Amino acid sequence: MRASTDNIIRVGNGYDVHALEEGLPMRLCGVDIPSEKGFVAHSDGDVAVHALCDALLGAAALGDIGLHFPDSDPKYKGINSLDLLSEVVTMLKDSGLNNGMTYEIGNADITIALQEPKLRPHIDQMRETLAGVMRIDVSRVSVKATTTERLGFVGRGEGCEVWATVLIRTKSS
Repeated sequence: MRASTDNIIRVGNGYDVHALEEGLPMRLCGVDIPSEKGFVAHSDGDVAVHALCDALLGAAALGDIGLHFPDSDPKYKGINSLDLLSEVVTMLKDSGLNNGMTYEIGNADITIALQEPKLRPHIDQMRETLAGVMRIDVSRVSVKATTTERLGFVGRGEGCEVWATVLIRTKSS
């Protein structure tokens, strides 16, 4: 008799960094943020979504964002990172990729370190946007913003770093 594989809990962590440059757009968690600086990137540069994708892929032991969406592939040039997140969510539900298992997202917790601009006015929209793409209730998505008190590359306004932690649960298919 095969042991039950229902409700196995897995945790994943993701981390990403992008440099900031004047004149580029800034998008975080799928929300365009008014700013003089934006992210240097191959895609739209949404560093928060990239960290979230890595956390989800890691929790399911499916590699990382670079494996599935390499920046060397021209088809990802300028792509909306929410499209990548949607594809990752689809991968979690593909039992063929997951040894007969499918995964559902329990929750996601994201911390964004950025000196400026202030992100508090955008947090609710960020949470709603991510929840919609992940097909979960907004109460299961946390987005927090912090500064580094002007310390390091983040504090000097040179870049942004993001940590994401997720919990997923398995369901046998």
